[in-house]
Amino acid sequence: MSLFQLILVALIQGLTEFLPVSSSGHLILLPSLTGMEDQGQTIDVAVHIGTLFAVIMFFWADVRIAIQGIGRLAKGKADTQGARLALLLGIGTVPVIIFGLLLKLTGLDEMLRSVALIGWTMLIFGLVLYWTDQKGSTSKTAPDWSKKDAVIMGLWQAIALIPGTSRSGATISGARQLGYAREDAAKLSMLMSIPTIIASGAVLGLEVVADANMQLAKDSLIAAVFAFFAALLALSLMMRLLKSVSFTPYVIYRIFLGIGLLVFAYS
Repeated sequence: MSLFQLILVALIQGLTEFLPVSSSGHLILLPSLTGMEDQGQTIDVAVHIGTLFAVIMFFWADVRIAIQGIGRLAKGKADTQGARLALLLGIGTVPVIIFGLLLKLTGLDEMLRSVALIGWTMLIFGLVLYWTDQKGSTSKTAPDWSKKDAVIMGLWQAIALIPGTSRSGATISGARQLGYAREDAAKLSMLMSIPTIIASGAVLGLEVVADANMQLAKDSLIAAVFAFFAALLALSLMMRLLKSVSFTPYVIYRIFLGIGLLVFAYS
């Protein structure tokens, strides 16, 4: 794979992983629309690792609290801030793991990789994001996160395994529908991505271990580094913009992209 394509894949993954525009949808579209070779699962794992480190660094204060609470949670107690956060993140991750395994075992994950489907999900869930963002109240903040809300957001996250839906877009939609303020909805969504990316990366990693080689390892490192910096930039810009701007710009992008993909798919 050329250096240009490696960097392009890394930038697409890094910039779109945490924006509500679907990173998986964009990565599937890259070879479909450009004729480039598919980057393969090894590079997918690498760019996911890059974005994982980015979100951990960006929200390190919260991540550290959750890590400190794991020991307490292992003893069956969720009586500290860290243990409670770790518990809620775990609850929110269960639906996506179950749904992901079902898609993998049935082979539906490969069947869902079509331009037409991505066009429809890009359009439909863009409108869902707009509706929840405009109609949702701002009565809740991150500390109000409950087990019930974690389950509901977890189900939204599971739906996002359908390409083009967007994991961050779906969980943010769920959080806004539940009444969380925009910044808090985005923060919870980003924190939920950490165990989800770890889980998906572990599954992909097991599949590509046997195919690893030195050149692929070098390519993977390059891709991970570029994805890391791109994700940090995207996170910083989005969290800063949410102080004064709604999610509407992302909705507009999704609508135009969705319509364009549908025209391309059915023409």
